[in-house]
Amino acid sequence: MTGPGDPPEGTPEGAPGGGEDEYRSVVFDESFVRAARLQEFSAQERMGDHARAVRSRHAWSRFGGSRQALILVLLIALAFGTAIYMGVRHPYRAPEPTPAPPLRSTVIPLAPVGTVPGGRPSDLFDRSPAAGFRIGAAGVNLPVVRRTGEFSDSQVMTALTTAKEYVVRSSLDPDTLSGGPARGVRLLLDTSQLDQFDRSLRRPSDDGRHAATGWLVRFDPSQARLADPRVRVDGTLAVESAAAGNALEVTADYTFVYAMRPPDDRSAAGGPGNTAPAAAERPSGSATGSTAGGTADAASTAVSTAVSTASGADGKVRSAAQQRADGASLFTVRRELHFRFDRDDLRDRRLELQSSYLQAGPMSCSSGPERALRPLLAGERAGNGRPQGTDPYAHGSTNASLCGVMARSAEPSPLP
Repeated sequence: MTGPGDPPEGTPEGAPGGGEDEYRSVVFDESFVRAARLQEFSAQERMGDHARAVRSRHAWSRFGGSRQALILVLLIALAFGTAIYMGVRHPYRAPEPTPAPPLRSTVIPLAPVGTVPGGRPSDLFDRSPAAGFRIGAAGVNLPVVRRTGEFSDSQVMTALTTAKEYVVRSSLDPDTLSGGPARGVRLLLDTSQLDQFDRSLRRPSDDGRHAATGWLVRFDPSQARLADPRVRVDGTLAVESAAAGNALEVTADYTFVYAMRPPDDRSAAGGPGNTAPAAAERPSGSATGSTAGGTADAASTAVSTAVSTASGADGKVRSAAQQRADGASLFTVRRELHFRFDRDDLRDRRLELQSSYLQAGPMSCSSGPERALRPLLAGERAGNGRPQGTDPYAHGSTNASLCGVMARSAEPSPLP
């Protein structure tokens, strides 16, 4: 007898049996049921208010994502938290910047061979090797700027302009030249050199590291002052990459020519430090008798001899008194400065002054140039002073007392 689902003629031969026989190959065991992602609501549950006929068997779907997505989010959060922790609690400290080495300076006074020529500043400049020099900061020119090593054009330009600013402030600023505050110079130095700079200006020393004139040009205001603010300048700036490639090195080599006069605007004869022989002149009524006559004759003879010697056979050289008539004389300073710029210096527009070499004259060898420059003025001579002695047994001192002779070619030429 056939069932309600079988054909009237019965199940064809070779065909699968009807009823439940066709599902016998599918096994709905307990593990299969538990693995099902959807479960149909029961009849009683379907009688209630349900929007859907089935429900999910996994809690993950309530959060709108799969288990893999949630794990990925947790991993990202864990990695982000680890990165923050390592950034805050890193066991290794960032390397601190290397401090700049202390400045090493050399200051050499140049003593004149004879009497310092005098005259009007304009005439002295025209007759000196500085006749073609530029005036002031215009003489501190920048070279062609190009990329150097690992440093870009803009970084090279920053190094050169900072070096130029230091040269101008330390060699041409009127307050600095007159011994005033040097704040403008100090602001350009690397912070690791500030203590040495302050010590050099507060207590100058000729130990090769604490000479005030190693950092800047300054005159003793009690001995001389500028006769013309238009300082003549000539020289070069050069830049190259350091051997290690981690810094820029700039070299400034400049000559500055100053017109100087006594501080009280009077003739240098008889002034402080004057070593030129001054001819004594007395009024005719200052002595009587044979003594007075002998004194007058001696003074007259001395003056005549001095004038004759100074004038020369051809009369082309003026006497010392005539040269001092205008009260001005030239003073020449040659400075060679070596700067270093690392990337921090370039960012902060600061520099490291590594070495300073200065020659200045006319000066006396015993003038103590480490404190301030004391020019010999018109009509003065260097005298027989010598620099402070050098002790070859003093290993703790780097000082070597030096003094040079100023060449005749460096002085203004005689008047025709």
